[in-house]
Amino acid sequence: MSEYKHIEIEKKWQKFWAENQVFKAEDSSTKPKYYVLDMFPYPSGAGLHVGHPLGYIASDIIARYKRHKGFNVLHPMGYDSFGLPAEQYAIQTGQHPAITTENNIARYRQQLDNIGFSFDWSREIRTSSPEYYKWTQWIFKQLFNSYYDKGLDRARPIEDLVSLFEKEGNKNVEAETSCERIFSAPDWENYSDKEKEAILQEYRLTYLADTWVNWCEELGTVLANDEVKDGKSERGGFPVEQKLMKQWMMRIGAYAERLLEDLDKLDWSDALKEIQRNWIGKSEGASVNFELENEKGKIEVFTTRPDTIFGVSFMVLAPEHELVKSITTAEQKEEVEKYIKTAGLKTERERQADTDKVTGCFTGAYAIHPFTGNKIPVYIADYVLAGYGTGAVMAVPAGDQRDYNFAKKFNLDIPAIFEGVDISEEANATKEAKVINGDFLNGLTGQEAIPVAIKEIEKRGLGKGKTNFRLRDAVFSRQRYWGEPFPVYFQDGIPKLIADEQLPIELPEINEFKPTKDGKPPLARAAKEDWNVQVDADEMECNTMPGWAGSSWYFARYVDPNNDKAFAGQDKLAYWQNVDLYIGGAEHATGHLLYARFWTKFLFDLGYLPFEEPFKKLINQGMILGRSNFVFRDKANPNVIVSKDKLQEYQDQFPNEEFKFDRFQKLHVDINLVENDKIGLEALRNSAPDFANATFFPENATHVLCDDEVEKMSKSKLNVQNPDDLVEQFGADTLRCYEMFLGPIEQHKPWDTQGITGVFNFLKKFWRLFNGEQGVSQEAPSKEELKVLHATIKKVNEDINRFSFNTVVSQLMICVNELQALKCNKQDILKPLCVLLSPYAPHIAEELWGKLGMTGSITFAEYPVHNEEYLVENTFEYPISFNGKMRFKLELSLSLSKDQVEEEVLKNPQTAKYLVDKKPKKVIVVPKKIVNVVA
Repeated sequence: MSEYKHIEIEKKWQKFWAENQVFKAEDSSTKPKYYVLDMFPYPSGAGLHVGHPLGYIASDIIARYKRHKGFNVLHPMGYDSFGLPAEQYAIQTGQHPAITTENNIARYRQQLDNIGFSFDWSREIRTSSPEYYKWTQWIFKQLFNSYYDKGLDRARPIEDLVSLFEKEGNKNVEAETSCERIFSAPDWENYSDKEKEAILQEYRLTYLADTWVNWCEELGTVLANDEVKDGKSERGGFPVEQKLMKQWMMRIGAYAERLLEDLDKLDWSDALKEIQRNWIGKSEGASVNFELENEKGKIEVFTTRPDTIFGVSFMVLAPEHELVKSITTAEQKEEVEKYIKTAGLKTERERQADTDKVTGCFTGAYAIHPFTGNKIPVYIADYVLAGYGTGAVMAVPAGDQRDYNFAKKFNLDIPAIFEGVDISEEANATKEAKVINGDFLNGLTGQEAIPVAIKEIEKRGLGKGKTNFRLRDAVFSRQRYWGEPFPVYFQDGIPKLIADEQLPIELPEINEFKPTKDGKPPLARAAKEDWNVQVDADEMECNTMPGWAGSSWYFARYVDPNNDKAFAGQDKLAYWQNVDLYIGGAEHATGHLLYARFWTKFLFDLGYLPFEEPFKKLINQGMILGRSNFVFRDKANPNVIVSKDKLQEYQDQFPNEEFKFDRFQKLHVDINLVENDKIGLEALRNSAPDFANATFFPENATHVLCDDEVEKMSKSKLNVQNPDDLVEQFGADTLRCYEMFLGPIEQHKPWDTQGITGVFNFLKKFWRLFNGEQGVSQEAPSKEELKVLHATIKKVNEDINRFSFNTVVSQLMICVNELQALKCNKQDILKPLCVLLSPYAPHIAEELWGKLGMTGSITFAEYPVHNEEYLVENTFEYPISFNGKMRFKLELSLSLSKDQVEEEVLKNPQTAKYLVDKKPKKVIVVPKKIVNVVA
């Protein structure tokens, strides 16, 4: 019997696939197309851990399955290779990020190849390649040269808008814009070039604007919300503050309605769709103006409940609101400035999360209630965000919890709006709280009152009905080196685009990657001659694009990765269309997925893409969780590490010492140094600087006992399991099957290497079916063998088509056990079984395919179809009892009647033995159950 040598087999077939380009997709075919894609990986220096391949294995199973089913499959892979980690490594080491990125990609590629993925590597793309980001720059130019026509509900060239301005000004223009001024055609004609561009910036789909951003001084760059945690940068843990900066912006808000409506067309999970709906956040209501006392100006608010306007007792502005500085009185100036500084240290996410913390500051200014004429104090508070709505709220403490909490803290009025619906019992119980409700509402409340209130507000010229979206325009600038350069230069302060023929604008070489001393981006160090373009520029745009720029359209480049005339040819786009199946993490729901949908719709509007949505079906894989280990450090004596089983004994040494905090701090330790929850002292000392000079309790110990916890697998948590070791020990096929076997693809699941041996044993059993002492038989299969095979074909087909990857492995295990019990070695059983296993364990399937006498790769072998006839029960094995005691079994046709069953039982030779010449009194026949002979 030959041995299952997984290392030898896997290297053999990986080499075969690469040399023969087995997985290369054709750009036209009579076969139906299927495009399956994984979310773009960022190639980190740590390489892959066992959690990373989970989604890749699932997508690879589908890609291989679809090839078996007769599809022309596009299954590409590439790298999202721009980003902050490579740049920070460059700052620390002085090594150019291009070098570290190249090394990281080489490491990733080696690991991916070792796991046996069926990627079409001829289509590999990298966002940091000039050949790729040339087209990211080109798309940016199209956005810059477009505006959103609300009448036609699509993007149009900015030249069309300029033509309208030249003919009739902007009075009748229906466009998504921040422009509030109304001008005529003569006005437009008289504007200077700078004034015209300033107006166009308020219409362009990408534009420059002053906006509040998450600024990290230490990293010298703006950070996205998901790069900030607890007021600090996720990378490095550096302080982050809110800062007003001029940034490139993307007018994604223009597409809010379409992004919302088109979710219904997508085969995505309800949970993911709901996340996007909430993020887009459509609200119907009214925009209302509150005049300022003794001031020329007004505060505009957006409210979804204009019917509650009589309950307004104060107003709240975001600390960053543009009016704060001008309306704050001299008496309040110092307090307001102090509060603004404190609020600036919080991210927007933190401000929204702190629902129980009530803070604020009075500006000293008052607004005038538009209906009652009463003076209303104006406060600032960080629970109001500058970028949402108008950055101002009319506070109705009897109708909103935060407003109520604020009013209670600052001792402000809480006027009742409607009897019985006040937010607090206290407000309802306050006898002096006068119930006020405008006469025009005639006692109406809730949804009935809202349109009536809007009509009255519009009638009095106080505001207008409005639809608002929570989705805000996206910041598109980063003060980094390692990113796509903008195709922009400036003349006399006016941004201008670099001509297509000069693209790509390549990253110039610089020696230092930190921001400059005066706070400018690293690229400001580049001299004019360092750039690969020839333009008459006062200055080049020195910011770079964010990481999501390249990942917003990469799926389209895969269909035509080497095209130097367009980002993709129209013929290839027409053939491949959009992605049929997309697999990746749910953490990208409000970032990458929204941006990719936005750019796709934009390119569709201009006729560059033949589809409006990038991803038809989306599966979010869950995380594989790691088992972390911790040791305990005494917070009062940070040099002391205490064994878990001695914590109480240690603390008892300090009976008179009072602590206002927990005594111990838990520190992660490398799980590879831990055995049975114990870690040796020398190993611990050598593992990290924190432990180098540590002392331990108990003093005479050789090890300390650790605590453990299941959490996200991460390099920072020292709980990473390297797949390379498992592939070498058990094989890539085992790793692939085991990761699927852990549980449903969408769920989080803990990693446990102990379970992997069971899957390894399954593959060895599978191998023995083909490599027994008798070899493979050409005999016709038995009825039992056919039943086992076809039940498996049916189950596997059904489960793969509903993406139940784990139950397929279970069914294949059951099948192998049953065939082993039947001592099956029949070619007609093993051949289709080999194809069933192939998507999950392709290396062993290829090897066994050859042992069956097949030539070439199993990749395109036809997928087996089950025959229902083999699953239909034609006979039943009846237990035959005599006076209630089972004596033997008899297999009889299910077509027999009760009388015929009785006849067959009585004439069976075994029956006579138990009757002993007696005549049966009665024969009880229960069809498909039992026969009992009463003697």
